[in-house]
Amino acid sequence: MRKHDGPGEGRTPGHNDPGGATARVRDNGRSPPPPADPEGSPLPMTQLQIGPHAVQPPVVLAPMAGITNAPFRTLCREFSGGKGLFVSEMITTRALVERNEKTMQLIHFDETEKPRSIQLYGVDPDTVGKAVRMIAEEDLADHIDLNFGCPVPKVTRKGGGSALPYKRHLLRSILREAVSNAGELPVTMKMRKGIDDDHITYLDAGRIAVEEGVTAIALHGRTAAQHYGGTADWDAIARLKETVPEIPVLGNGDIWSADDALRMVRETGCDGVVVGRGCLGRPWLFGDLVAAFEGTGTYAKPTLKEVAAVMLRHATLLGEWLGDEARGVIDFRKHVAWYTKGFSIGSELRKKLAIASSLDELDALMSELDLDQPWPVGADGPRGRTSGRNRVVLPDGWLDDPYDCAGVTADAELDTSGG
Repeated sequence: MRKHDGPGEGRTPGHNDPGGATARVRDNGRSPPPPADPEGSPLPMTQLQIGPHAVQPPVVLAPMAGITNAPFRTLCREFSGGKGLFVSEMITTRALVERNEKTMQLIHFDETEKPRSIQLYGVDPDTVGKAVRMIAEEDLADHIDLNFGCPVPKVTRKGGGSALPYKRHLLRSILREAVSNAGELPVTMKMRKGIDDDHITYLDAGRIAVEEGVTAIALHGRTAAQHYGGTADWDAIARLKETVPEIPVLGNGDIWSADDALRMVRETGCDGVVVGRGCLGRPWLFGDLVAAFEGTGTYAKPTLKEVAAVMLRHATLLGEWLGDEARGVIDFRKHVAWYTKGFSIGSELRKKLAIASSLDELDALMSELDLDQPWPVGADGPRGRTSGRNRVVLPDGWLDDPYDCAGVTADAELDTSGG
């Protein structure tokens, strides 16, 4: 394997990207996108409005625990030219109200982030209301999203995330507390189709959201039981849009490329898209999405050298955010496989990259790569978790009555945020 000048040659770690890693991927190695419509007609697109905030193009970064922290949002925003909406990772309402140290760091926004968007998780209406009021009164964010889509057991076993909309009265109470305490801040929600195919909730939840003053809804076209397996049901997104024409509906699930986003809008009539796993190891996808929706420019096809430069910048930003270089590089380890997907890298070197503990070590290891490799064929496809689950972990008796919410108390609130 040939050695080349390292990706960090002459690098000056810092927030302003003096090495130009973002610009190099954005401006080089790009390929033209296919026509916006197979028949050649332009894709009709209106501006997405989230309260007072215009989101154009209508593209949102999905909250992902342990991923969509300030450094990753910075990268995505740089590639998009500041266009789009970039949401924080999940913040638990109890931890926020109690001013948990980790949670207070997670709600930190870079001064250039506008609008500032926080996603909250909670199962107790009073606690959710207090958290929303705290955000509004202390000017901690410009937009609040509520999590009713997380399928992981530690959340659903408490009756939260994708389990919660089954309890219609509880959902209504939480939305009412959130909206009534938000002041001028727009409140949105993200949800799944339901718990499983026998307990579908999204249409009922959509109508409740409209009645309680929610500004917009994002729907992941899977049930909690599917987790991230199978294929997202885009038809459900179309049905939700028909059911709640009063407010914007955003689609989520299986958007692996900018063309997938255009196709979702075309096929479902949704007002915008929420992108999650598709951008793992590919923050430049947001530049592609801008180019696709605006019908201008081309799609990024970075070489491995360009990818490596972004990797180094990502790790640098994490270290600055955490206040410790080693912690930043360790936190970055989970991103290595996503960034290097499809590239020809020996198993031993790939393993070393994933256990690096300093920027110099990471830089030196990347200099051993064959950095001239072009963007791999097929690397734009699925990434991240793809496995499904057949059983959703729920509180005892949760499915007995879709309206009764007895037994759900503030004790069910998680006390930590993020991943």
